[in-house]
Amino acid sequence: MRRREFITLVGGAAAAWPVAAHAQQSRLRTVGFLHSLSPEAAGNVLAAFKSGLADAGYIEGQNVTIEYRWARGQFDRLPGFAAELVASGVAVIVATGSTVSALAAKAATSVIPIVFTSADDPLKVGLVDHLNRPNGNITGVTAFGTATAAKRLELLREVLPNGIGIALLRNPKSPVDAGEISELKLAAQSLGWRIEVVGASTESELELAFTDITAKGAHAMIVSTDPFFFGVRNRLIGLAALHALPAIYDFREYPAAGGLMSYGTNIAALYRQVGVYTGKILAGAKPVDLPVLQPTTFDLVLNLKTAKDLGLTMPPFLLARATEVIE
Repeated sequence: MRRREFITLVGGAAAAWPVAAHAQQSRLRTVGFLHSLSPEAAGNVLAAFKSGLADAGYIEGQNVTIEYRWARGQFDRLPGFAAELVASGVAVIVATGSTVSALAAKAATSVIPIVFTSADDPLKVGLVDHLNRPNGNITGVTAFGTATAAKRLELLREVLPNGIGIALLRNPKSPVDAGEISELKLAAQSLGWRIEVVGASTESELELAFTDITAKGAHAMIVSTDPFFFGVRNRLIGLAALHALPAIYDFREYPAAGGLMSYGTNIAALYRQVGVYTGKILAGAKPVDLPVLQPTTFDLVLNLKTAKDLGLTMPPFLLARATEVIE
């Protein structure tokens, strides 16, 4: 059951972009699409991006081409891929999948327009200097996934009021999650809980991480906002079920695949907005005139079947607050 949708724009709602006036181009434009994961792992968000692009009047193969670069979880490939897109002369670079992708694109060019997605505060990580009028050649959409870590801890506490040991599963190769860890530790301290930080950056390391979590006596797990975990979400959810470990994630794709619960932005809506912005730039808009989009609502998604399998009962007030309940 859907009760509300992600939307939005700093200072006001994002308006739909007129389609017909800007769809007619005398030549085929090329968009560079830089992503941290693989096309298999990011299929749903790619479809959402193309939907937004179509809403702005641009359809792949008709009046726009897309040059893809997939890092497949190897962050060190992103700078080279960004340089390739710059050298090929694309009209716009869409840098998505992680903040690292956006930073790589920004380092590669100060001329070609860039539209990014970021789970982090774009001001803090240096993507832009201002949100309403972003500097230079870059704008985009932020999910603020790392900023919701403390809220995810609070929600997990509502489901497990007697738990005191919580594991944070993070990717030790991620260069931008220090803020999330600090926020979680402060929040846990205020609740009288203990946070155990456990790392995994490959699928083989995931199994070792769960063994470590069990050995540390953690009662539940928070999964860090990271493209690696999103890309291996089915494996991650399977291990959580195997170890009977309640877990909370950032995006609804996790509970939709069998995870217990999630709290965060609607990632498909986020990518659709990236598509709309890309179309606006193809039609002549400048990044400086396109404010960085931010979420104003966050989705709480609960999977009741998984809760039942774990022997958990969702509190009625939590069910009432949920954006979506999967039964």
